[in-house]
Amino acid sequence: MALKTHVIDGVTVVTVPGPNLDSGNADEFRTEVAPILAQSGKVVFDLGELEFVDSSGLGSFLTCLRQLNATGGDLKLCRMRKQVRTLFELVRMHRVFEILGTPAEAVAAFK
Repeated sequence: MALKTHVIDGVTVVTVPGPNLDSGNADEFRTEVAPILAQSGKVVFDLGELEFVDSSGLGSFLTCLRQLNATGGDLKLCRMRKQVRTLFELVRMHRVFEILGTPAEAVAAFK
């Protein structure tokens, strides 16, 4: 899994590669994102490429959020496709994460 990152106004934007984040690649995702989270307190996950997320993928996002919150940081999500958003709403994760439309909106939400 190759995570693409770039920094906008001090916020690290991570493009999560698709099409799936599930039990088959969730551990790999957590391993690859850990150094990014350690370096940046403000992170946005761009989920535009994801078509499917299962409970392992949701757990990965929660782990990332907890890791950032423990050090005073925060995590925001953006460009979530409808089917992924439906899952987040079904399990009430949309109440845990701030979900925005675009990376620029997510970056602006940190101000």
